[in-house]
Amino acid sequence: MVAFLYAGWLWLDRDTPNRGGRRCQWIQRWSVWEHFRDYFPVKLVKTVDLDPDKNYIFGFHPHGVLATGAFCNFCTESTGFSSLFPGLKSHLLTLPFWFRVPIFRDYIMCGGLVSSSKSSLSYLLSRPQGGNVAVIAVGGAPEALEARPGALMLQLWKRKGFIKLALRHGAQLVPVFSFGENELFDQIRNPTGSPLRTLQDRLQSIMGIALPLINGRGVFQYSFGLLPHRKAILTVGTIHRDMSPRPRSASVPPRHSAVCLFAVGKPIPVATSPNPSSEDIDALHEVYLEHLSKLFERHKHQYCLQEHQHLTFI
Repeated sequence: MVAFLYAGWLWLDRDTPNRGGRRCQWIQRWSVWEHFRDYFPVKLVKTVDLDPDKNYIFGFHPHGVLATGAFCNFCTESTGFSSLFPGLKSHLLTLPFWFRVPIFRDYIMCGGLVSSSKSSLSYLLSRPQGGNVAVIAVGGAPEALEARPGALMLQLWKRKGFIKLALRHGAQLVPVFSFGENELFDQIRNPTGSPLRTLQDRLQSIMGIALPLINGRGVFQYSFGLLPHRKAILTVGTIHRDMSPRPRSASVPPRHSAVCLFAVGKPIPVATSPNPSSEDIDALHEVYLEHLSKLFERHKHQYCLQEHQHLTFI
């Protein structure tokens, strides 16, 4: 009887992940998320006010294995997003597959996760009262298969769907880069064309999710396990005035002193175009890539990256 009733609930609630989800501040404020924040730790820094009467798209890069920085800042209140940006609600977009998993779907919606479908993003950006922040890990599942220490390749060159929707709804764009996101897990080598990568790509095309073979650390040792390494994560947004911390040293900070910093700054203005042309989309896409590249170049020294290290768009 319980299974029958829940099946009926799933049917009646099937459109909720595409219509803003169902947030629960009680779950977002669980004390366990404070321990999660302090594990790295994570810090959210405000540089400018964001107009709560407008809608925004935060493009999060790179996806990493678990998009850890995006989850901590936008799905929990451990870093104080709602108090720093009153009137704004953050929604992290994830694969529709996860909303087909019973019970788990209801749990993740409580944290502000919604489907990454086109209709879901359009719903958030079309709210005339504004106040919605749609956070998109633009590289998606394919980029998770590239997530390994030192990787700076982003699946972005042909990804323009979010640009088109930003133009259609006049949503402001904020590129975000998370330094260290790819350092949290090691991944078994899977170059393009290898048997392992071919199998992973095949499974991804069937299931819609990536299945990277990862290795992290354990509870009492650092050699193997499924916990993420305590590596420094520096997550920055488009910043127009310097409020970033001074570099710590010329070497990578030790694991126990990792700092995750997310700084939100002035967005890229976008004019509403109900039927944007391919030229309009390409032009705004170029602007977005330029802002993201400048963001990376400006802050890479804070994560002790070398001058010759640059982003590669594929």
